[in-house]
Amino acid sequence: EAHLVESGGGLVQAGGSLNLSCAASRFLFARYGMKWVCEAPGEGADGVASINADGEHTYYADSVKGRFTMSRDNVKRTLYLQLTSLRPADTAIYFCTTAGGSLFGVYRGQGTQVTVSS
Repeated sequence: EAHLVESGGGLVQAGGSLNLSCAASRFLFARYGMKWVCEAPGEGADGVASINADGEHTYYADSVKGRFTMSRDNVKRTLYLQLTSLRPADTAIYFCTTAGGSLFGVYRGQGTQVTVSS
């Protein structure tokens, strides 16, 4: 069974930074495009960023462009999301998931909580 485990979330003040990681196992990670998806309290889930299988191309939601950076290391089977200039509106659970036709792909993690205080 495929396994994705996010880490790195926490509580940070506005303007601060966090580095999220997502460790993948039990599936061919290097063959999948990947995404970060966030779900804020009382709201639906939204795509944050995505990256293709070889890591050469990334896409960011307008709300995070210039503040978040997504990357991957296929040797370490790990996905990353660097969050900077954080805002209270960034408060959400952040999930890593395989890319696909829908918001969440066939594999997804349990999420890591990011809370930004004002």
